Amino acid sequence: MTAVTRSFKALLHALLAFPLALVGMLLVVAGLLAGGALSVTALGPWLIAATLRGAGALASVQRALAGRLLGVRVEDPPPLPPVGGPFAWRRAVLADRRARRAAGWVCLAPLLALPGPAVAVGGYVYGLLFLLHPLLRHVNHTTVRTPDGGERRVSLEVFGAQLDTWPRWLAVVAVGALLLAAAPRLVRLALRPYERVLRSLLGPGAADRRIRALEETRARAVEDAAATLRRIERDLHDGTQARLVGLGMHLTMIRELVAGGAPDEQVLAVVETARNNAKQAVADLRVLVKGIHPPVLDQGLDAALATLAADSPLRVEVRVGIGERPSPAVESIAYFCAAELLANAAKHSGADAVEIEAVGDGEALSVVVRDEGCGGAAVGAGSGLTGLRGRVGAVDGMLQCDSPAGGPTVVRVVLPYR
Repeated sequence: MTAVTRSFKALLHALLAFPLALVGMLLVVAGLLAGGALSVTALGPWLIAATLRGAGALASVQRALAGRLLGVRVEDPPPLPPVGGPFAWRRAVLADRRARRAAGWVCLAPLLALPGPAVAVGGYVYGLLFLLHPLLRHVNHTTVRTPDGGERRVSLEVFGAQLDTWPRWLAVVAVGALLLAAAPRLVRLALRPYERVLRSLLGPGAADRRIRALEETRARAVEDAAATLRRIERDLHDGTQARLVGLGMHLTMIRELVAGGAPDEQVLAVVETARNNAKQAVADLRVLVKGIHPPVLDQGLDAALATLAADSPLRVEVRVGIGERPSPAVESIAYFCAAELLANAAKHSGADAVEIEAVGDGEALSVVVRDEGCGGAAVGAGSGLTGLRGRVGAVDGMLQCDSPAGGPTVVRVVLPYR
């Protein structure tokens, strides 16, 4: 979008928003006053509820206008939950905090929208009049009688000084050019309070954002748990279960060989195969258990990170400064985040060294993983960071990724202690 287009849209919004806001305010105030006056009757609550719903519709129109012309993006409020019957609908509307905020916005909107057209008139209209002053002074003037009975024409006079003669025109023309040049910026500045209050009152509040974040993290946690259960089931079915079935078959074979008097060499070969299957099944179970909760975490996060670094193909430097141990769930999340970030660095970064720093102060646990690789990592770009953000968000944690092209990549995970 070009600067001219943005300026035109801002001007159009300044000219449209105020009359729309004024009409909306008059309708809502009239509806609320009438509903309040009739509140002693059965009609009053219905009129107030209808006015609140109308205020919500007007606020939606103003929100859409600001989004279309000013680029102000405000999330639409969630619809009212389905209710049964008109009386339940009325109770829901009267109890809806978003409807009351919308009514408050509609009543405030004219005051917030007024600076826009006022600045637009001052910038564009007066700027154009001043710029064309040398031409307009012949038609835009007043006749003033002098004390000696004569007449003179005055087009523009400021503090007794007439600006109708050369070179005073230049000052007027310069002011007009400055006003026209500054008008787009002045109009946007005049609309800033309108935009901010629009976002504050019509956008989701802190409680709404909190509820939405909790719903999203709960959904991600449920999906993560379901994926973990599917992975465990698949690993048990395809790995450990198959090996245990094979072990049972070999034991049956050993019994048949012993009963049939087979040579010792043949029996020992089957026993060795069964023994290998049993060892591999135990190893698979250990790997599976480690994927659920690494046993080394029982010794603390510092020991777990040191073990993780020792198993990495990269050169890993670990620095840990944790006093009081966080909760086991937080330690587990921090460990798996470090493991995933270390695996990402080994696969994608091209770096040969990684730094892991874990610091805890009793309030928050911070885990920072840094590599000097090629950079370019981003949440949602297929690097596994999206899943990590969901896991971290499930405990009200935070994940930040700073990875410019060319590196370095620094990922910071902050988790609450409890």
